[in-house]
Amino acid sequence: MKIRMLVDMPEGASRNGQPWPAKGEDADLPTADAAHLVASGVAEEITDTEDAEQAPAEPRRSRRKPTGGEE
Repeated sequence: MKIRMLVDMPEGASRNGQPWPAKGEDADLPTADAAHLVASGVAEEITDTEDAEQAPAEPRRSRRKPTGGEE
């Protein structure tokens, strides 16, 4: 699964001995790993080659409803 990083990983962080891509760079990862990063808001999925050529998008904001008690 192809992803684009939305954040910089901490300095020295690595995956399988390789440094993480920088913010805005693309990576091809196993689907489970990539899906976890996307769900965490750390990366976004690249769906086709046209998307890969565009500038990085801003992370999405949460649309969760507020919990009860607030009026």
